[in-house]
Amino acid sequence: MPRHLHILGICGTFMGGIAAIAQAAGYRVTGCDANVYPPMSEQLTALGIELTEGFSAEQIRLKPDLWVIGNVVTRGNPLMEAILDRSDRYVSGPQWLAEHVLTDKHVLAVAGTHGKTTVSAMLAWVLERAGLAPGFLIGGVPMDFPVSARHTTGRYFVIEADEYDTAFFDKRSKFVHYRARTAILNNLEFDHADIFDDLAAIERQFHHFVRTVPNAGLLVVNGADPVLERVLTQGSWTPIERFGVNEGWQAGAPDKDGAFEVAWRGRALGHVRWQLMGEHNRLNALAAVAAARHIGVQPAETIAALGSFGGVRRRMEVRGRAGGVTVYDDFAHHPTAIRTTIEGLRQRVGKARILAVLDPRSNTMRRGVMKDALPASFAAADRAYVYTAGVTWDAAALFAPLGGRARVTGDLDSLVAAIVEDARPGDHVLVMSNGGFGGIHARLLGRLESQAAA
Repeated sequence: MPRHLHILGICGTFMGGIAAIAQAAGYRVTGCDANVYPPMSEQLTALGIELTEGFSAEQIRLKPDLWVIGNVVTRGNPLMEAILDRSDRYVSGPQWLAEHVLTDKHVLAVAGTHGKTTVSAMLAWVLERAGLAPGFLIGGVPMDFPVSARHTTGRYFVIEADEYDTAFFDKRSKFVHYRARTAILNNLEFDHADIFDDLAAIERQFHHFVRTVPNAGLLVVNGADPVLERVLTQGSWTPIERFGVNEGWQAGAPDKDGAFEVAWRGRALGHVRWQLMGEHNRLNALAAVAAARHIGVQPAETIAALGSFGGVRRRMEVRGRAGGVTVYDDFAHHPTAIRTTIEGLRQRVGKARILAVLDPRSNTMRRGVMKDALPASFAAADRAYVYTAGVTWDAAALFAPLGGRARVTGDLDSLVAAIVEDARPGDHVLVMSNGGFGGIHARLLGRLESQAAA
């Protein structure tokens, strides 16, 4: 068995998770990335994993037993070209994980355009509370665990099943490698316009994923999503439990504190009492309850565990309060996720003002593929602030119908100044981006603090 792995693209959440799992499994792990940056660089350094900045061909001298290639790597990458020229052994991250970690596991895989990270974290926490000591690989850092990935000797492994492509030499979606026995299909919309031409192309990959789930497994499917139903009509050989519909798993209306009843085919099973808000999180909880029951965790146990679920960093995470203003960080970057995130915060804060800030930095958003849906996504917000650096479309014209509710700028300093100028005590500033957004959270809190002191 290869004992030394060198991982290309190691600072991405997925590949960094593989590095942590491989080291815990007894491998010597080193790695490189174009930018060795926190938080993953700090996590890996704390594990004693040697990191190299850049993809220099000189790294070929490390002579690992196997090169593990992340999907950030393309042809023309100096180190990858050297690996190919030498005919060295290499493999994608998902394939390595499948062949060396998942082969003897019952894999619970969470797929969907939205909610993958949250539901994966929920499931890992539920299984942990049930004493099952699951391994996991999650595309974010759960509040209930100190790491995003963990290797254990337990039977169960929870994985965020991403539909993004595997590697430059394997254009299948990552999730087809995992051989899931319990698979959640949470929702499906068009995304990743840099690799998918249209929604039908993504549906095809989801169908390939469904084809890998055995008859002895379970598909947990959002029954209210017509696109997922279209995927299933292409063929399904596995029992199905649907959530979000009367004939399956249901969530009752929330009370003022966000608690709601869970029912299975009309039979009440208990109340989830937690701090999360929004219909999307209630559906996420139903998916977790159904998946956990498939491996023997009773709904009452899952409902109790969800009551202590801490959530995931960068999912409505409070970054601080200054001058009576609360600043949140959220990963939302797709129009649907933006809408549901704002609506969830609205449920929590009532009539207080919401100042929603968007950095449309994903490849799909920068291309403007779904830009026309963006203004309506801000319906539940009192103000909309859009950062336009890097976008290829006219954001000012797009948001013009919102009038004075919207501010659009490509200058980060101007954006921060506008938000601080508009904010007043009692407001909630919701920052949404799938990147670092230039450290805007700290900048906002610092300016708000200074303004309050003045």
